[in-house]
Amino acid sequence: MEIRDRTPDDLGACTKALAEVQARDRYPVDWPRDPARWLTPDGMVRAWIAVEGEAVLGHVALTRDMEVTRLFVTPDARGRGLAARLLDTVRAAVETPLKLEVSSEGTAAIAFYERSGWRRVGSSRARWLNAAGEPALVYHYVSPPNTSRI
Repeated sequence: MEIRDRTPDDLGACTKALAEVQARDRYPVDWPRDPARWLTPDGMVRAWIAVEGEAVLGHVALTRDMEVTRLFVTPDARGRGLAARLLDTVRAAVETPLKLEVSSEGTAAIAFYERSGWRRVGSSRARWLNAAGEPALVYHYVSPPNTSRI
């Protein structure tokens, strides 16, 4: 398994992986009309994938305002530390603190971020709806200090 920069040619395999995640976890809550476009949000500056052979096992993107987004690992690849490795890859690529948002419904993701040292700094209501059809409650996090850089 390797983590590498995502290329435009990877978007088909990324969409397939995202479909597996959405079927299991409802992430994203609603399937996007254009999944490749969803995986390439406005302001994205870079994206990485975890691959094994031809299969995409995980994905993460970074926006110009230093927000980690579109992080997921396929159900069959979980438990191998891929989410942590993807986050470490993003953190190694930048010198500034990172931020991210996660839905309050994402209890496994919240537990992972908090175990990894991310700190919740606030919450807000999203423009998109949660599983109950209400504006989602979103938690805002900042990364722990990056001790790998001097």
